Amino acid sequence: MLYVTGEPVLSLPAPALARQDLPFWAWRIRIIGRALRSAAAQGDRIRTTTPRVPRAPLAARPSCRFSPPKVPSPGEARGLGTRLCDASSAWGDMALSLGRLSTGPCWRAAWGGRGELRALSRRSTARPICRPPGTAGTEQSRGLGHGPTARGGPWPGTGLAAALGGLVGLAAAAAFGHVQRAEMVPKSSGARSPSPGKPEEEDELARRCKCFMALPVTDLRELRRRPGDMKTKMELLILETQAQVCQALAQVDGAASFSVDRWERKEGGGGISCVLQDGRVFEKAGVSISVVHGNLSEEAAKQMRSRGKTLKKTKDGKLPFCAMGVSSVIHPKNPHAPTIHFNYRYFEIEEADGNKQWWFGGGCDLTPTYLNQEDAVHFHRTLKEACDQHGPDLYPKFKKWCDDYFFIAHRGERRGIGGIFFDDLDSPSKEEVFRFVQSCAQAVVPSYIPLVKKHCDDSFTPQEKLWQQLRRGRYVEFNLLYDRGTKFGLFTPGSRIESILMSLPLTARWEYMHSPSENSKEAEILEVLRHPRDWVH
Repeated sequence: MLYVTGEPVLSLPAPALARQDLPFWAWRIRIIGRALRSAAAQGDRIRTTTPRVPRAPLAARPSCRFSPPKVPSPGEARGLGTRLCDASSAWGDMALSLGRLSTGPCWRAAWGGRGELRALSRRSTARPICRPPGTAGTEQSRGLGHGPTARGGPWPGTGLAAALGGLVGLAAAAAFGHVQRAEMVPKSSGARSPSPGKPEEEDELARRCKCFMALPVTDLRELRRRPGDMKTKMELLILETQAQVCQALAQVDGAASFSVDRWERKEGGGGISCVLQDGRVFEKAGVSISVVHGNLSEEAAKQMRSRGKTLKKTKDGKLPFCAMGVSSVIHPKNPHAPTIHFNYRYFEIEEADGNKQWWFGGGCDLTPTYLNQEDAVHFHRTLKEACDQHGPDLYPKFKKWCDDYFFIAHRGERRGIGGIFFDDLDSPSKEEVFRFVQSCAQAVVPSYIPLVKKHCDDSFTPQEKLWQQLRRGRYVEFNLLYDRGTKFGLFTPGSRIESILMSLPLTARWEYMHSPSENSKEAEILEVLRHPRDWVH
């Protein structure tokens, strides 16, 4: 049925759709073309409905990914009706081709398989439902090509009827810019291929991947083969954390967007670096994940042994390892909005006897340019709540560790006002430590985003901007001289330097013998950096 401004223009009941005589269809195509051309010219509302038709099995259908719709100009919209009307003269040549196309994946993807295509609202666009990191959603978004299978057997004229339904529906909807283009994703990518013996709708991994900034580094078939393995669980956690943080930051900035840079490591593995630069709120925000494996370099092994690790090389003198993590540093433009850093990682090393050593590390810390008591309390209290879910002794222990770790020895001050930090965490059990890391990762957005929203539009003076640049200089000094993650990356063969140095700000400043005035706001923050405080008691 074709409606224009609520009035039926043409009705095609099911028996008529089974007809394959070309004069019958040519006459109706001409009517539809005229109606669409007239409606597009007058801005009328168009709706089409078509019967349900059988579809191919799920395994035979390609996956689809949404991309923004293209809205045609008024001239283009009128041209759609004109072309459709003119097409009736060539209908004899088109009929057979359209009949074949109707059984193909592209028409089914565009048609949705639901037997209905409506050009009524831009808001009808399906979007993935993203969940907090580490949680599995019970709802699923329904994209193109995911409608219920039609009931009943095949019709004699199914191919021709489906072609007409798809042609009319697409033309009507496109005239008002309400159809999104479906990009076909090659099945080799593994983006949406269902697990063996499991319907696509029930594939939790495919649903989770819809929310990521990019597909996992590890092939999806490998992840499906080992769903309970810690490497699989940790990779999915860092991908979810990356996506949720990027989405929250982009929403706050409102102007710039993240560039997504997928890279591969020749020695094994790769990563995904997401960077936003020169936005309205953020000068530079980077959120990167890496999943690498290979043989540990001698420098990296030496660094680990200095922390008390006992590493036994294999007979060939190698130390196979696997490491993965998410790392982020966010530098706002406004001096009153603080910088944040977080990192959560997992390591496995296989020794000569086949034994595997494993541990987790990570943390989250805040570096304000100026002290705001309320901000400090909010940040630390949010981290404490995450830690307290797993033991009352964790926050005090990891808070002190953070104050000690981020100490710039040659300056005699901390990099910021702290947070939590831990490394080589391998007890009480792998699952319990993972759940703790998961809770910490979920605390990043609520601990930080409210602070940025609060201060991103604060007024500031040139002097305050200068002080921000000087503090960023201290940030650079710590990262290049003391940070374990930076040093490990620089010492690991095949590491991606751009991603390692992503934490550095776009701008920083060093002045000879700079010293703030007594009792100034600058002197206040320096006092806290030299003598850490308890923010939650």
